[in-house]
Amino acid sequence: MLSNMLLCPMRKPRKVARPVSVMSPSARISLLSSKRQHVIRPVFQRPREFVLMSVRALAKRLGTDPATMVRIVRGMKFDSYREFQHYVHELSIAYATSLDTMQTGPAGKSPISTQVRASLDQDVKNLNRLIQSIEPRRIAALVRRLYTARQVVLLGGDLAANLVKFLEHLLIILGLPVTSATSPAEVVHKVRLLGKRDLVIAVSHGRGLRQTVEGLRQARANGAYCAGITDTLVSPIGQFAHEFFLTSISTPSFGSSYVAPMALFNVIVVACANHRRSRTLKLVKQLEQEERHGFRWYES
Repeated sequence: MLSNMLLCPMRKPRKVARPVSVMSPSARISLLSSKRQHVIRPVFQRPREFVLMSVRALAKRLGTDPATMVRIVRGMKFDSYREFQHYVHELSIAYATSLDTMQTGPAGKSPISTQVRASLDQDVKNLNRLIQSIEPRRIAALVRRLYTARQVVLLGGDLAANLVKFLEHLLIILGLPVTSATSPAEVVHKVRLLGKRDLVIAVSHGRGLRQTVEGLRQARANGAYCAGITDTLVSPIGQFAHEFFLTSISTPSFGSSYVAPMALFNVIVVACANHRRSRTLKLVKQLEQEERHGFRWYES
C-alpha cells in the first residue's frame, strides 16, 4: 500500500546511491599540506563559482597545473575528479544564499506569469526527486522506531520550525510520545535527557542551523537513534545522523520551498496511521466527537 502511494503513474522508483561520502569541508581540507590548502580553499569558500569546471579549467583558475590539481583531489580522499565535481556541486547547494537563488530564477523583468510558472515547475522537480529517491522500506523502519521509542524529539529552527510543528501535531493525534524543540534552550534541555531508547528527527537544510546540528550531535552522543532530513549530501546533518532523507528546497525566489519536505512528512504520517490501523481508528473515533462538536469550531 505504501509503495503504491509513493509512485506516480508510469514511474518506477530509482534507488539513488550516495556518490560522495559524508565528510565536512574542513575535514577534507585538513588532509592537505598548508600550501595545497591555500590553493584549494577558494573552491570551498565560493563553490558556486567552480561548479562543473574541468580539471584544466579549475587548475588554470587556481593558478596551478592539472597534475597538481589531481593530486590535491586525491589527497582529500576523493576517488576521482568526477566525485570531487559532485562534491563541489553539493557544496554550492548547501552554501547558496537568498541572493544566489534569486539570481538563478527568471529575470526580474519577466512577466509575473513566467515567475509563477517557474516556481511551480521547481516545486514539481523537487517533488519528483523525492519520488525517485524515497525507499518505502526505510520509511517503514522509521515508523517502527517511532512506535517503539520511549520519547521522540523533533529538532528544527527558523523556517524548519514550521515543519517540525506540523509533524508534531499529527503524531500527537496518533498518541505517540513526541515533542519538538525549536529554540536553542529547548534543544539543550530536551536533548540532554535522551538515551538509547529515544529517537530524534532533525530537520535542517543548506549549511545546517547550529542549534539543530549541535542538538543532533549531542543526541547521538547520548545514544539516541538519530534521523535527519536535509537537502544535500554534504550537510552536517548527514555527519551526525544514523540515516538521513534528502528533500530539495530549491526555489527561483529568495526563500525555501517546503513542498518536498511536507510530502515526506505526509508519507511518514500515512505510514504511521496504517502501521497499527486498528489503534488509529480507535483514536480518530474519539477525535470525531471533538471535530463535530468541539468548542474550537465556529458555529454559524
